[in-house]
Amino acid sequence: MSEIKCPHCGTAFTIDENDYAKLIAQVRTAEFEKEIHEKLQAESDKQKASYDLDKQDIRMKHQTDIAEKDKLIGQLKSQLEKAEAEKQLAVTKAVSEKETEITELKSQISGKETEKQLAISQLAQKKDSELSVQKAEIVKLNSAIELKEQEWRINEQNLKNSYEERLKMMDEQIEKYKDFKQRLSTKMVGETLEQHCSIQFNQFRMTAFPNAYFEKDNDASSGSKGDFIYRDYSDDGTEYISIMFEMKNESDTTASKHRNEDFFKELDKDRNEKKCEYAVLVSMLEAESDLYNGGIVDVSYRYPKMYVIRPQFFIPLITLLRNAALNSLEYRRQLMIVQNQQADLTTFEGNIEAFKNSFMKTYDNATKKHQEAIDGIDKAISQLQKIKEALQTSDKHLNAANNKLTADLTIKRLTKNADTVFDKLMEIKKDNNS
Repeated sequence: MSEIKCPHCGTAFTIDENDYAKLIAQVRTAEFEKEIHEKLQAESDKQKASYDLDKQDIRMKHQTDIAEKDKLIGQLKSQLEKAEAEKQLAVTKAVSEKETEITELKSQISGKETEKQLAISQLAQKKDSELSVQKAEIVKLNSAIELKEQEWRINEQNLKNSYEERLKMMDEQIEKYKDFKQRLSTKMVGETLEQHCSIQFNQFRMTAFPNAYFEKDNDASSGSKGDFIYRDYSDDGTEYISIMFEMKNESDTTASKHRNEDFFKELDKDRNEKKCEYAVLVSMLEAESDLYNGGIVDVSYRYPKMYVIRPQFFIPLITLLRNAALNSLEYRRQLMIVQNQQADLTTFEGNIEAFKNSFMKTYDNATKKHQEAIDGIDKAISQLQKIKEALQTSDKHLNAANNKLTADLTIKRLTKNADTVFDKLMEIKKDNNS
């Protein structure tokens, strides 16, 4: 048993060993916890102090950074204000320059506008003047057109009257031909058509065809002949058109009727043999044919430059072909000139070619002789080279002989093994010296 006294009230009491042990354990536990608490508190205070120090360092460092940032911000603000001032100054300067430029441009535009208005005014005055002149010309042209229209209407009426008169005459001629055909035999019908064409041509010969040749074709050497040959010439005697005519007619009572196509081949043959440009069949055949009764029929699709006509178109066709050939006469002359020039050019080119051939032949001969001369020179050079080499070799031998003569030709060498001769020569030398 153990006695324990209370420190507060002084009361003493007794406890057994188990309670004492428990109490001691309790006291130890309380002390241990107190010690731990104190240690933890001390550690906490230490950490807190360290934390405060770190916090203070961080705060001071943060304040330093803030001060540096503020300083940098101040510098940047200063630079920004400076740049803004420079920018504002540049803008003000640019605006001033632009305002000055705008003022100048406005002044120029105003001047240009004045010039434009003046030019427009002058142009308007010029246009008004030109318009007045054009109106006067239009009035003049209208008057001329009206006059020309009146002339054209008069000419048209005259042509119409002339054409109607010619048609009337042709109708009368057709009726006349029909009457002739009823009254004449086959041979007389053909001869009458030829006579009619001959008479009709001769009526216009001196006025319309003063330089023309129009005669019957009497040359039957080739076995056939045409009826008439027409050739016309220019004032300088140049033939510019030729026509072979064949006249065919038959009576209405003829039993065997012919067609125009039956005579095309023979007519083309006659035209080529007599060297005529055109072939014309004046025909009364196929009297009911709308094709041949319609006017001038071009049958060039069968034979070149061949026509079939009724007698009333005899003179009109000659006139048509003659005028067309006459219009092309100048082109023919130019073509003839070109052909002559071409012939001259061909002759010139032939002469040049002959000269070139002759020159090339002479050149080849000269080249051949030149090459022979070069070969001879080469051979001579080779021979001279051999002679040069022989002379050089001879020169070497002569030099060697001269060297040998200079080096080996001494009294001592010559009198070697000949003492008597040596003594004799020495005596002669001694006498010469004395």
